[in-house]
Amino acid sequence: MSATEIRELRNAPAMLPLFAKAVVRAGVKPGKNPVLPNKGVRLSDIMLDAKHLATYRKVCGFKADGYLPVTYPHLHAHPLFMSLLLDKDFPFAAMGLVHVRNRITQYRRIQEREQLDVECRFGELTRVAKGYEFSILTHISTGGELVWESESTMFRRGGGTGEDKGGKKPAAAEPVTNATEWKVPGSMGRQYGAVSGDRNPIHLYPLTAKLFGFKRQIVHGMWSKARCLAEVNDQLPENGFSVDVQFKLPMFIPATVKFAQEKQGSGLDFRLLAADGVKPHLSGEIRAL
Repeated sequence: MSATEIRELRNAPAMLPLFAKAVVRAGVKPGKNPVLPNKGVRLSDIMLDAKHLATYRKVCGFKADGYLPVTYPHLHAHPLFMSLLLDKDFPFAAMGLVHVRNRITQYRRIQEREQLDVECRFGELTRVAKGYEFSILTHISTGGELVWESESTMFRRGGGTGEDKGGKKPAAAEPVTNATEWKVPGSMGRQYGAVSGDRNPIHLYPLTAKLFGFKRQIVHGMWSKARCLAEVNDQLPENGFSVDVQFKLPMFIPATVKFAQEKQGSGLDFRLLAADGVKPHLSGEIRAL
Protein backbone atom coordinates (compact mmCIF):
# COMPACT_ATOMS: atom_id res chain seq x y z
CA MET A 1 0.00 0.00 0.00
CA SER A 2 2.88 2.38 -0.66
CA ALA A 3 0.58 4.46 -2.87
CA THR A 4 -1.87 5.00 -0.02
CA GLU A 5 -2.08 8.60 1.16
CA ILE A 6 -1.28 8.49 4.87
CA ARG A 7 -2.07 11.47 7.09
CA GLU A 8 -0.41 11.80 10.49
CA LEU A 9 -2.90 12.84 13.17
CA ARG A 10 -1.35 14.91 15.93
CA ASN A 11 -4.21 15.40 18.34
CA ALA A 12 -6.34 12.29 18.80
CA PRO A 13 -8.30 13.44 21.91
CA ALA A 14 -9.58 16.48 20.00
CA MET A 15 -11.06 14.13 17.40
CA LEU A 16 -13.36 12.21 19.75
CA PRO A 17 -16.35 14.61 19.24
CA LEU A 18 -16.23 14.00 15.46
CA PHE A 19 -19.43 11.98 15.76
CA ALA A 20 -21.34 15.25 15.99
CA LYS A 21 -20.24 16.07 12.45
CA ALA A 22 -21.46 12.66 11.30
CA VAL A 23 -24.97 13.56 12.46
CA VAL A 24 -24.92 16.65 10.25
CA ARG A 25 -23.89 14.48 7.29
CA ALA A 26 -26.61 11.91 7.88
CA GLY A 27 -27.89 11.89 4.30
CA VAL A 28 -26.69 9.37 1.74
CA LYS A 29 -24.14 10.91 -0.60
CA PRO A 30 -25.00 10.81 -4.30
CA GLY A 31 -23.15 8.51 -6.64
CA LYS A 32 -24.05 5.27 -8.41
CA ASN A 33 -20.63 3.66 -8.25
CA PRO A 34 -19.09 4.30 -4.84
CA VAL A 35 -15.33 3.95 -4.56
CA LEU A 36 -13.30 4.03 -1.35
CA PRO A 37 -10.52 6.64 -1.28
CA ASN A 38 -7.00 5.26 -1.21
CA LYS A 39 -6.20 6.99 2.07
CA GLY A 40 -4.98 6.16 5.53
CA VAL A 41 -4.39 7.91 8.84
CA ARG A 42 -1.83 7.33 11.56
CA LEU A 43 -1.07 8.16 15.18
CA SER A 44 2.47 7.73 16.51
CA ASP A 45 4.02 7.15 19.93
CA ILE A 46 0.80 6.61 21.88
CA MET A 47 1.49 6.41 25.62
CA LEU A 48 -0.62 4.56 28.16
CA ASP A 49 -3.27 6.43 30.13
CA ALA A 50 -3.41 4.22 33.22
CA LYS A 51 -6.68 5.71 34.50
CA HIS A 52 -8.37 5.18 31.13
CA LEU A 53 -7.16 1.56 30.98
CA ALA A 54 -8.47 0.91 34.49
CA THR A 55 -11.88 2.31 33.54
CA TYR A 56 -11.97 0.17 30.39
CA ARG A 57 -11.17 -2.96 32.41
CA LYS A 58 -13.94 -2.17 34.86
CA VAL A 59 -16.54 -1.53 32.13
CA CYS A 60 -15.64 -4.65 30.13
CA GLY A 61 -14.75 -7.08 32.94
CA PHE A 62 -11.01 -7.55 32.39
CA LYS A 63 -8.60 -8.15 35.28
CA ALA A 64 -5.32 -6.22 35.61
CA ASP A 65 -2.40 -8.44 34.56
CA GLY A 66 0.24 -6.08 33.18
CA TYR A 67 -0.90 -6.49 29.56
CA LEU A 68 -3.43 -4.65 27.41
CA PRO A 69 -6.76 -6.46 26.98
CA VAL A 70 -6.90 -7.87 23.46
CA THR A 71 -9.72 -5.49 22.45
CA TYR A 72 -8.21 -2.36 24.04
CA PRO A 73 -6.11 -1.26 21.03
CA HIS A 74 -9.36 -0.86 19.11
CA LEU A 75 -10.02 2.28 21.16
CA HIS A 76 -6.80 3.86 19.88
CA ALA A 77 -8.17 3.40 16.36
CA HIS A 78 -11.57 5.02 17.01
CA PRO A 79 -10.62 8.64 16.20
CA LEU A 80 -8.82 7.38 13.08
CA PHE A 81 -11.98 5.51 12.03
CA MET A 82 -13.98 8.72 12.35
CA SER A 83 -11.40 10.67 10.37
CA LEU A 84 -11.70 8.20 7.49
CA LEU A 85 -15.51 8.06 7.59
CA LEU A 86 -15.75 11.86 7.54
CA ASP A 87 -13.24 12.29 4.73
CA LYS A 88 -14.66 14.34 1.86
CA ASP A 89 -13.98 11.49 -0.58
CA PHE A 90 -15.71 8.77 1.47
CA PRO A 91 -18.76 7.77 -0.64
CA PHE A 92 -21.27 7.17 2.16
CA ALA A 93 -22.67 9.13 5.09
CA ALA A 94 -21.20 8.10 8.44
CA MET A 95 -24.64 7.81 10.05
CA GLY A 96 -26.40 4.56 9.23
CA LEU A 97 -23.31 2.38 9.01
CA VAL A 98 -23.56 -0.96 10.84
CA HIS A 99 -20.58 -2.88 12.25
CA VAL A 100 -21.26 -6.49 11.16
CA ARG A 101 -17.94 -8.31 11.66
CA ASN A 102 -14.68 -7.76 13.47
CA ARG A 103 -11.50 -9.80 13.32
CA ILE A 104 -8.53 -9.14 15.61
CA THR A 105 -5.14 -10.79 15.27
CA GLN A 106 -2.77 -10.38 18.19
CA TYR A 107 0.76 -11.57 17.39
CA ARG A 108 1.93 -11.30 20.97
CA ARG A 109 0.66 -9.80 24.21
CA ILE A 110 1.23 -6.06 24.49
CA GLN A 111 2.69 -4.79 27.73
CA GLU A 112 0.98 -1.82 29.33
CA ARG A 113 3.95 0.53 29.02
CA GLU A 114 4.82 -0.05 25.37
CA GLN A 115 4.58 2.92 23.01
CA LEU A 116 2.31 2.20 20.07
CA ASP A 117 2.00 3.41 16.49
CA VAL A 118 -1.50 3.04 15.02
CA GLU A 119 -2.42 3.16 11.33
CA CYS A 120 -5.86 2.78 9.73
CA ARG A 121 -6.82 2.61 6.08
CA PHE A 122 -9.72 1.46 3.96
CA GLY A 123 -9.80 -2.14 2.78
CA GLU A 124 -12.15 -3.66 0.20
CA LEU A 125 -15.60 -2.43 -0.88
CA THR A 126 -18.12 -5.10 -1.92
CA ARG A 127 -21.64 -4.76 -3.26
CA VAL A 128 -23.93 -7.26 -1.53
CA ALA A 129 -27.62 -8.10 -1.80
CA LYS A 130 -28.95 -5.33 0.43
CA GLY A 131 -26.24 -2.69 0.09
CA TYR A 132 -22.48 -2.38 0.42
CA GLU A 133 -19.88 -3.84 2.78
CA PHE A 134 -16.46 -2.31 3.29
CA SER A 135 -13.62 -2.82 5.71
CA ILE A 136 -11.30 -0.63 7.75
CA LEU A 137 -7.90 -2.18 8.42
CA THR A 138 -5.92 -1.29 11.54
CA HIS A 139 -2.24 -2.07 12.14
CA ILE A 140 -0.53 -1.46 15.48
CA SER A 141 3.21 -1.69 15.90
CA THR A 142 5.83 -0.89 18.51
CA GLY A 143 9.45 -0.25 17.64
CA GLY A 144 8.71 -1.31 14.06
CA GLU A 145 7.25 -4.68 15.17
CA LEU A 146 3.68 -5.48 14.11
CA VAL A 147 1.93 -6.69 17.27
CA TRP A 148 -1.81 -6.30 16.55
CA GLU A 149 -4.12 -5.81 13.61
CA SER A 150 -7.82 -5.88 12.92
CA GLU A 151 -10.38 -5.81 10.13
CA SER A 152 -13.69 -4.11 10.92
CA THR A 153 -16.38 -4.81 8.33
CA MET A 154 -19.14 -2.23 7.99
CA PHE A 155 -22.47 -2.44 6.15
CA ARG A 156 -24.34 0.36 4.40
CA ARG A 157 -27.94 -0.40 3.42
CA GLY A 158 -29.17 0.58 -0.03
CA GLY A 159 -28.05 0.14 -3.62
CA GLY A 160 -27.39 -3.60 -3.35
CA THR A 161 -27.66 -6.27 -6.02
CA GLY A 162 -31.03 -7.50 -4.75
CA GLU A 163 -29.90 -11.08 -5.30
CA ASP A 164 -31.43 -13.69 -3.03
CA LYS A 165 -29.24 -16.79 -2.90
CA GLY A 166 -31.98 -18.63 -1.11
CA GLY A 167 -30.90 -21.95 0.28
CA LYS A 168 -32.42 -24.02 3.02
CA LYS A 169 -33.36 -22.30 6.23
CA PRO A 170 -31.35 -23.56 9.19
CA ALA A 171 -33.11 -25.84 11.62
CA ALA A 172 -34.56 -24.20 14.73
CA ALA A 173 -31.85 -23.91 17.38
CA GLU A 174 -32.20 -25.56 20.75
CA PRO A 175 -31.75 -23.36 23.83
CA VAL A 176 -28.28 -23.59 25.37
CA THR A 177 -28.16 -25.49 28.63
CA ASN A 178 -24.60 -24.86 29.81
CA ALA A 179 -24.27 -21.09 29.82
CA THR A 180 -23.28 -18.22 32.09
CA GLU A 181 -25.95 -15.58 32.65
CA TRP A 182 -25.13 -11.86 32.73
CA LYS A 183 -27.20 -8.82 33.59
CA VAL A 184 -26.43 -5.84 31.33
CA PRO A 185 -27.64 -2.51 32.76
CA GLY A 186 -29.33 0.16 30.70
CA SER A 187 -26.40 2.48 31.40
CA MET A 188 -23.83 0.22 29.70
CA GLY A 189 -24.05 2.10 26.40
CA ARG A 190 -23.23 5.35 28.20
CA GLN A 191 -20.43 3.71 30.20
CA TYR A 192 -18.78 2.20 27.15
CA GLY A 193 -19.42 5.35 25.11
CA ALA A 194 -17.60 7.44 27.72
CA VAL A 195 -14.51 5.23 27.69
CA SER A 196 -14.45 4.52 23.95
CA GLY A 197 -15.47 7.92 22.59
CA ASP A 198 -18.25 6.27 20.56
CA ARG A 199 -21.28 8.25 21.77
CA ASN A 200 -23.65 7.24 19.00
CA PRO A 201 -27.19 8.25 20.15
CA ILE A 202 -28.48 4.70 19.55
CA HIS A 203 -26.41 3.55 22.55
CA LEU A 204 -27.29 6.25 25.09
CA TYR A 205 -30.95 6.63 26.10
CA PRO A 206 -34.35 5.29 25.00
CA LEU A 207 -35.32 8.68 23.56
CA THR A 208 -32.13 9.16 21.53
CA ALA A 209 -32.34 5.59 20.24
CA LYS A 210 -35.97 6.06 19.15
CA LEU A 211 -34.90 8.99 16.99
CA PHE A 212 -33.03 6.44 14.85
CA GLY A 213 -35.72 3.76 14.76
CA PHE A 214 -34.83 1.63 17.81
CA LYS A 215 -37.33 0.89 20.57
CA ARG A 216 -34.65 1.69 23.16
CA GLN A 217 -30.87 1.93 23.39
CA ILE A 218 -28.62 -0.91 22.24
CA VAL A 219 -25.21 -1.86 23.54
CA HIS A 220 -22.05 -1.45 21.43
CA GLY A 221 -20.98 -4.55 19.51
CA MET A 222 -17.37 -4.04 20.58
CA TRP A 223 -18.43 -3.99 24.23
CA SER A 224 -20.08 -7.39 23.67
CA LYS A 225 -16.90 -8.71 22.08
CA ALA A 226 -14.73 -7.34 24.87
CA ARG A 227 -17.00 -8.73 27.59
CA CYS A 228 -16.92 -12.20 26.01
CA LEU A 229 -13.12 -12.14 25.79
CA ALA A 230 -12.83 -10.97 29.38
CA GLU A 231 -14.83 -14.07 30.36
CA VAL A 232 -12.31 -16.39 28.63
CA ASN A 233 -9.18 -14.28 29.14
CA ASP A 234 -7.42 -17.05 31.09
CA GLN A 235 -7.99 -19.44 28.16
CA LEU A 236 -6.49 -17.24 25.44
CA PRO A 237 -3.38 -18.69 23.76
CA GLU A 238 -0.11 -17.41 25.22
CA ASN A 239 1.33 -16.71 21.78
CA GLY A 240 -0.39 -15.30 18.69
CA PHE A 241 -4.09 -15.87 18.02
CA SER A 242 -7.03 -14.44 16.12
CA VAL A 243 -10.53 -13.76 17.38
CA ASP A 244 -13.25 -13.37 14.77
CA VAL A 245 -16.81 -12.32 15.61
CA GLN A 246 -20.05 -11.68 13.77
CA PHE A 247 -22.50 -9.20 15.26
CA LYS A 248 -26.04 -10.46 14.87
CA LEU A 249 -29.22 -9.24 16.60
CA PRO A 250 -28.92 -5.95 18.51
CA MET A 251 -28.95 -6.18 22.29
CA PHE A 252 -31.54 -3.82 23.73
CA ILE A 253 -30.54 -2.81 27.24
CA PRO A 254 -31.18 -3.40 30.05
CA ALA A 255 -30.94 -7.09 29.19
CA THR A 256 -30.32 -10.55 30.52
CA VAL A 257 -27.99 -12.52 28.24
CA LYS A 258 -26.31 -15.93 28.19
CA PHE A 259 -22.70 -16.66 27.32
CA ALA A 260 -21.81 -20.11 26.00
CA GLN A 261 -18.42 -21.50 25.00
CA GLU A 262 -17.16 -24.72 23.45
CA LYS A 263 -13.63 -26.03 22.98
CA GLN A 264 -12.54 -26.63 19.39
CA GLY A 265 -9.16 -28.35 19.46
CA SER A 266 -6.69 -25.71 20.57
CA GLY A 267 -9.29 -23.01 19.91
CA LEU A 268 -12.62 -21.91 21.30
CA ASP A 269 -16.05 -21.08 19.87
CA PHE A 270 -18.34 -18.78 21.83
CA ARG A 271 -21.78 -17.21 21.57
CA LEU A 272 -23.68 -14.44 23.30
CA LEU A 273 -27.41 -15.13 23.31
CA ALA A 274 -30.62 -13.52 24.49
CA ALA A 275 -32.29 -14.61 27.72
CA ASP A 276 -34.11 -17.42 25.87
CA GLY A 277 -30.76 -19.04 25.08
CA VAL A 278 -31.59 -19.06 21.35
CA LYS A 279 -31.62 -15.62 19.71
CA PRO A 280 -28.00 -14.70 18.91
CA HIS A 281 -26.37 -11.35 19.63
CA LEU A 282 -22.83 -12.44 18.72
CA SER A 283 -20.93 -15.52 17.60
CA GLY A 284 -17.17 -15.84 17.58
CA GLU A 285 -14.16 -18.08 17.38
CA ILE A 286 -10.65 -17.95 18.79
CA ARG A 287 -7.86 -19.71 16.91
CA ALA A 288 -4.14 -19.97 17.64
CA LEU A 289 -1.90 -18.78 14.83
